[in-house]
Amino acid sequence: MNPRLFYFTAGTQGTWKIRDIRPLIGAGLDWGERLAVTQDPPTEQAAWCLRGIKSNERYVTRTEKEQLLAIQEGLGRPASRYASLIPIRKQATWWQMTQDERRAIFEEQSQHTGNGLRYLPEIARSLHHCRDLEGVEPFDFLTWFEFAPEDEPAFDALLAEMRATPEWDFVEREVDIRLER
Repeated sequence: MNPRLFYFTAGTQGTWKIRDIRPLIGAGLDWGERLAVTQDPPTEQAAWCLRGIKSNERYVTRTEKEQLLAIQEGLGRPASRYASLIPIRKQATWWQMTQDERRAIFEEQSQHTGNGLRYLPEIARSLHHCRDLEGVEPFDFLTWFEFAPEDEPAFDALLAEMRATPEWDFVEREVDIRLER
């Protein structure tokens, strides 16, 4: 078992009840009643299963990483009864750029980290990379967010800000899956 590998499985089992599945760009995902987030492969028939691996931080400077670590709280807080799983796939043109070119769009133009910092600690986040996993994954990233029900309007504002940036010009598929524990 790889301790960094996670399975996000939609079916009839799991801690999280699926409230909504919204395709925002490109194709959506099939409906499932519940979502299980595990480190073990699914054992039930699933509507879908997405895999992602926690990896090193990318596109952030040391200062930005220290700012994030200073105020970001962990997942699993009792008050965080709402969650959102947002799988994203970027266009081939994104991946053809160098890391410096992607960083310029990600942070210098889109201010991704700075925008996110304004919504901490209320919104907790975890990023899982899919692109380099063995096999063909339908998404490049799985972003997992947890927050209290009263913080959902702030979460929606954060998403609206992010989606209005130059970085989102490179997104070719995005689905917003809303959950409740």
